Amino acid sequence: MTKKNVRNTGRAWLGAVALIFVFSAGLLPAGELKAIKLNPPDLKRGLPFMETLAVRASVREFSAKELSLQDLSDLLWAADGMSRPAENKSTAPSAMNSHDIRIYVFMKDGAYLYDSPKHELLPVLAGDFRSQLMMARPPRPAPPAGATPPPGATPPPPPPAPSNPPVQIVLVSDGERFTRGDPERKFEWGALDAGIVSQNISLFCAATGLKTVPRALMDKARIKELLKLTDAQTVFLNHPVGYAK
Repeated sequence: MTKKNVRNTGRAWLGAVALIFVFSAGLLPAGELKAIKLNPPDLKRGLPFMETLAVRASVREFSAKELSLQDLSDLLWAADGMSRPAENKSTAPSAMNSHDIRIYVFMKDGAYLYDSPKHELLPVLAGDFRSQLMMARPPRPAPPAGATPPPGATPPPPPPAPSNPPVQIVLVSDGERFTRGDPERKFEWGALDAGIVSQNISLFCAATGLKTVPRALMDKARIKELLKLTDAQTVFLNHPVGYAK
């Protein structure tokens, strides 16, 4: 065997090892996925608004059943879909109409980015990363030294991390979409805009029987790594979403 053949064989072997690592880690290229064209939103569904407010609640346990395409379509349109396309207006207001909130959807087959104008999901990363996003709440702090709790009082345990959500929605603000403002102001605007989209998600779920809970506790470093976010993009909130267990 010539030196050239040895080098080529070595490169092929290293390439195979790298490919095995990529597949074993779940880091498959987005090309393994296809865009998902969502259904038109059903604007007639759901409870009346005041009833929706009355039943809104945070839920942390879900059925393993995958969301239907219609439920997923309506959920994303309600979150921040185009309600007045001719005016570039969506269901959620944003500072300076910047549309800075990017909605990432993690499902069993991979992660997608919601394209609001086209009302479709664009593939970002193949593989199931849903369990890697969530973090359990830390233990509650101990009472101050010398403090006497009321008789019979026991501190409630921290709520558990959500279990088995079929969909994980991550809300990211892209600061580059703001046309003015310093970094601190852009961060503030992004936080407010993320909160509005989060409320849309919560109210849609309450009105239609889906379950969710808004969470700020998540592995933001891992999310930024997976999605290859820039320094101008800030991860604010996530919503596990599913049917009742």
